[in-house]
Amino acid sequence: MAAKKSKKTAEPQAAPKLFYIFYNQERWDNWLKTLETADWEGDEDSDEMPEGFRILDGFSDDITLAVIKIIRLFQNGRIPLEEARTKLRSVEEIVMGEVMGEELAEIVGSMQVSLVVLFAAGQKYLEETYPPAEEVKNLVKEGRKVIEKDPEKALDIASSIGSAVINGASCCGKYVKDTDEPTLFDEWLVEVERIADAMKSLKDFDEEAGEGS
Repeated sequence: MAAKKSKKTAEPQAAPKLFYIFYNQERWDNWLKTLETADWEGDEDSDEMPEGFRILDGFSDDITLAVIKIIRLFQNGRIPLEEARTKLRSVEEIVMGEVMGEELAEIVGSMQVSLVVLFAAGQKYLEETYPPAEEVKNLVKEGRKVIEKDPEKALDIASSIGSAVINGASCCGKYVKDTDEPTLFDEWLVEVERIADAMKSLKDFDEEAGEGS
């Protein structure tokens, strides 16, 4: 008579749980330390961008990727809506917080101004208040019209464009390149383009266990 299989061996094994390290204060502080010691002057005989500006650009990429990873985890059903909102607010509190030191605060402040649209766009997407893709072109035109008189409205428009991009719309490389005198609204469009790049690069983000954000 064949031996009976135990319940333990008969039951299918559960899929391994995925663990993610979300953006934290330590990560932010490490970037700030790197910026403090960076060379901002560069070599006058070189066409290369000074080290400090290259690091700052990488800093922006790192934050954008961290936020979009939260969005991707939500989209893939790995975390619920409320957790996604909480994680996004947590990263925003770190990134938009006060930076000590006048010189460093001024450098990081310019990045923080651009990143405002990242967090606003993320929250709008999670609230399902994104416009359809076909409205993006008109929204870009409207944002450029109001930026001087009503920056808050322009930010609202830029974050709507960003939420549409998170939802799959295309933007904003061609709009950024077609202006000779970029405004703050155009800076926000640059960040929206960074969001678009992050969405593409993280298309298969959820597939690997142990991924850090």
